[in-house]
Amino acid sequence: MGLFLLDYLQHRRDCRFKQSERASRIASLPPAYHAPITPSDRAILTQPITDLVASVHAGTTTPLSILHTYGKLALRAHAKTNCLTEILIPFAENWLSSGGINLCGPLAGIPVSLKDTIIVGGFDTTVGFSSFVGNHRLPGTDVDGPLVRLLKDAGAVPHVKTNLPITLLSFESTNDVWGRCTNPHNERYSPGGSTGGESALLAFGGSRIGVGSDVAGSVRVPAHWAGCYALRCSTGRWLKAGICTSMPGQEGVPSVYSPMARTLGDLKYFMEAVVGMEPWRYDGSVHPVPWRGEVEGRPSPACKRALGMVEGALRREGHEIVEVHPPDMFEALRIASRLLNADGCQMFESFRRAGEWNDSGAAQMRRLAGLPSPLRYVYYLWVKYVRRDPVWARLVRDWRPLSAYENWHLVKEREAYRSKWFQWWNEEKLDVILAPPNATPAVPHNGMYDAVSSCGYTFLFNLLDYTAGVLPVTHVDKALDGLPKGFNISKLNGVARGAYKHYDAQSMHGLPVGVQVVGRRLEEEKVLAVMQMIEDALGEEKYELFDGSALD
Repeated sequence: MGLFLLDYLQHRRDCRFKQSERASRIASLPPAYHAPITPSDRAILTQPITDLVASVHAGTTTPLSILHTYGKLALRAHAKTNCLTEILIPFAENWLSSGGINLCGPLAGIPVSLKDTIIVGGFDTTVGFSSFVGNHRLPGTDVDGPLVRLLKDAGAVPHVKTNLPITLLSFESTNDVWGRCTNPHNERYSPGGSTGGESALLAFGGSRIGVGSDVAGSVRVPAHWAGCYALRCSTGRWLKAGICTSMPGQEGVPSVYSPMARTLGDLKYFMEAVVGMEPWRYDGSVHPVPWRGEVEGRPSPACKRALGMVEGALRREGHEIVEVHPPDMFEALRIASRLLNADGCQMFESFRRAGEWNDSGAAQMRRLAGLPSPLRYVYYLWVKYVRRDPVWARLVRDWRPLSAYENWHLVKEREAYRSKWFQWWNEEKLDVILAPPNATPAVPHNGMYDAVSSCGYTFLFNLLDYTAGVLPVTHVDKALDGLPKGFNISKLNGVARGAYKHYDAQSMHGLPVGVQVVGRRLEEEKVLAVMQMIEDALGEEKYELFDGSALD
């Protein structure tokens, strides 16, 4: 009991320290960052990366003026959504003045925000765990990781790190160290996760480009829920060295680091610029594949309407759209969920301190994985025969730590499933797949307790390691997106019921709704080209970005 109390007290001290440190750094910033948004700021905010970089190269715009502008808006975004963790702004000024950033590079002077998991020398990488507070003093974390070194060599200016969920296994972004991140469109809703702070910041306008990670939809769902753009790269196309994680060693469904942006043009430029920096020279896990410029389930009413808007726009442009019936998607969810938590959720739990809050969805997974086998089997029988829900029953039946032998067999199943998809795609002769990024728009806070398994629309493509991008298309409309008359949630299976439990078009009115574009492995150029095609086809129906500067 004494050790538990000491651990808990240290947890509370470390949380207070980090929040106080963040507040102090914000308060001590020069007056320029606390001043109102000016006409010159608005001129910077409306320029795409290409123009800003050109003006920095030409000497007509200073990197410091760009940093001042986006620093102002980042602070406003944080005041509204609690999206920031580490405040790098005063140090970014020093990097600029000392020559620590290459202002001749393809991202010269462009502020870049980073998910809290990314190692910046001299700053903690807490991942939302209080036990990680102070880890910037550990070997390997006291200097910039390869990803940050590349960004600085490209001319980018890291200015903030962003909030995320403890465990990294949630479409919400809350932890004791930094607090809860909210959606800029509606504070009662999540901005997504695990890269939720990043999506909130980008959607608000406090950054132009950012970097997140995706293991089950963690850049795509936040883009869908908050209203920005994201590209889930295939493994080996983007750097993964220089990060800290809640699940080191997990490779059954590899997490990939990937770009996010406020606009589609910026997303494409950012991706091309990073690949042009030859990232394989910074991280040996990256494939030496240059940029190839010549290649350019059950959705809710709001998500179905967004998909219909895209289909209609593409048909008007003369593109052929066909409905497809791919291999069993539930099988993908079963395999992927077991691979991702093959340790029975022990690794991320090992970092949690006594009394430390846990995400409700991740906590539910941990409880199920920790049940003794006889109790788990009784629960399985109850779900299957009493609740009459064979889908959820099949998911939880084997939810437990796996032996190495069992894990190898599961990897064999993964490879067989990937082969099915490879053959099916060849037979269908598809270019890309259009799909919802999630069954619903954003869920209210703590909604992941019910919707923890509602990740099939994104998780599937992590298992396959396919490239997938998300672009915002519309907003929930209470007049158009209500559930059909007579819709009975009780008749849905456990996965669908958890997703639909919080769907309410009236309460969700105004929340963003996106569409997912999926290509095959290492088809980043093609996916981005199709995303551009969609946005061009939408024309005047194109998504209107949230303007955080208008709230000044």
